[in-house]
Amino acid sequence: MAMSFKEWPWPVQALIYVGLAVALILVGLYVPGLPLQKVRSDLDNAQATLKPLDTEVQSLRVYKQRRSELQSQMDALQKQLATLQTIVPEEKETDQFMLMLQSAALESGVSIRSLVAVPVVTKPYYFEMPFTIEADGPYYSVLDFFARLGRLSRIINVGDLKLSAVGSANTGKFHMVSGTSVTGTFTITTFFTSAASAGTAGTPAPAGAPAKR
Repeated sequence: MAMSFKEWPWPVQALIYVGLAVALILVGLYVPGLPLQKVRSDLDNAQATLKPLDTEVQSLRVYKQRRSELQSQMDALQKQLATLQTIVPEEKETDQFMLMLQSAALESGVSIRSLVAVPVVTKPYYFEMPFTIEADGPYYSVLDFFARLGRLSRIINVGDLKLSAVGSANTGKFHMVSGTSVTGTFTITTFFTSAASAGTAGTPAPAGAPAKR
């Protein structure tokens, strides 16, 4: 007499259920046309597409990590450019420069008697803007005046310095303050870079970088 499936021992029933489950899974995975096989194929295609994208993302992460470093470098360069534009501006800024000279003279106790602009001199990458100055004052005040010129924001060169004692040079042209001991003339030169503001320039001179004195 045949036994029904329910009368079989439970371990045998369990093995049959497990076998059927495995068979169904294998059929779903490998039989073409079934929904599970399509899902598997789509997953494989997605993974194949993802791999080159992961490689590209990894390469872009390098630039992301360097972004802050590059930004810091750009900020530093911007500050350097701003500093250079202050000490060697694009425009002449003659009025501002003359006010700087007068302020330095007043703070030092030096009197500027005359300030005459000399023709601009053209250099390959910048322009020289010289002035001939006549001034007088106490000896140490004159020294302080030159020291203050060296601390101004713009680059300034001093040359053609001719000083003499007041006793031998004073002709009574000016009323000199008490303590004045020296008078003289010298040339002060500053610099700018814009050709548009150069106007009528003087004779070109040999190349050379301006140096602050």
